[in-house]
Amino acid sequence: MRQPAVRPGLESAGERLAHLRNRRLGLVLHPASVDSGLRFSADVLLAQGYRIEALFGPQHGARGEKQDNMIESEHDTDPVTGLPVHSLYSDVRKPTPEMLSGLDALLFDLQDVGVRVYTFVWTMALAMEACAEAGIPFVVLDRPNPVGGVVREGPVLRPGFESFVGLHPVPLRHGLTAGELARWLNVERGIGCELEVVECVGWRRSMPWTSTGLPWVLPSPNLPTPASCDVYPGMVLVEGTNLSEGRGTTKPFELFGAPYLDPYALARAVEGDLGPGVALRPCWFEPTFQKHHGVRCGGGQLHVTDSSAVRSVRAAVAILRACRALAPLDFDWRPPPYEYEEVLAPIDILWGHSGLREGVDAGAGVDEILAGIDSEISDFEASVRPYLLYA
Repeated sequence: MRQPAVRPGLESAGERLAHLRNRRLGLVLHPASVDSGLRFSADVLLAQGYRIEALFGPQHGARGEKQDNMIESEHDTDPVTGLPVHSLYSDVRKPTPEMLSGLDALLFDLQDVGVRVYTFVWTMALAMEACAEAGIPFVVLDRPNPVGGVVREGPVLRPGFESFVGLHPVPLRHGLTAGELARWLNVERGIGCELEVVECVGWRRSMPWTSTGLPWVLPSPNLPTPASCDVYPGMVLVEGTNLSEGRGTTKPFELFGAPYLDPYALARAVEGDLGPGVALRPCWFEPTFQKHHGVRCGGGQLHVTDSSAVRSVRAAVAILRACRALAPLDFDWRPPPYEYEEVLAPIDILWGHSGLREGVDAGAGVDEILAGIDSEISDFEASVRPYLLYA
């Protein structure tokens, strides 16, 4: 079997974590927690003699059994290892003292996708807080960022808009690995846990996923391919509207639409505004579940033509503007609750403040809505620079 160009942190655990070999460990994992040979993280560590005492499952569950969005997982027993599974997407999002009782360290091995609203990094942040309070080490087994580590997009989250889709001031597309973000959170955001990051071997910031040589295992049910991740940083904003984001189809976040849209009018309306690296194909689809299930929707499919060039946040802003202009009486913003937030509008916590909603409603242009974001990103880049791990 050909050796992949990149090895995830999991594959260095045997040599890097020898000091934890006889310690009692917890492990945060999900179905994409695999090595380059597709062996499950828990199985790899147990075979190496590590004492895994408990598993912790994020959104969608430790084994990924929850296929729909925002469906809580139960505290359970793992069907393969027989280990207890503590759900961190249920009555709690932060490990309780009881969950950590008897553990000597907590390992984190989740595949993130580089987007602020993806809940796995906030599971990480809360677990780091819990470990700091319990006085036990927190170890990140790092993995590549599927959308790369060069480009950053979208606004930085503002105070007052914190939620489980954004707990700290991070851009929508942050350009960090989970390990790098953990290092920044630990110091700059004052978490202060005993943190260790086991780096990926061979990953470079400019690498597309296809260059890593690693198999793609969907980290959540609606990101089935690397192309899904390429458009997700922007198209996740569709969740904050009454448009279908393609859930219930085989191309979530690439497909979007609603029963009230004319696909060809939409394509004309966004022409010239989508930015580079992506093209829109007018189409119809019928979701099998979630928004507009069983109803024919007009809309489009985003086709990535150059993953290094695509700026999906810009494309999504252009799409939302066009949908609002074409169907002002039908297009609407999704009301709360959303991801445990009961008051703030979902679009506002996804964007990071109310500016997108207000700009679209006022008929502002794409560049007007995006004004000022470059400065925010520059400040963020300066803040995270000391915590970067990869060239």
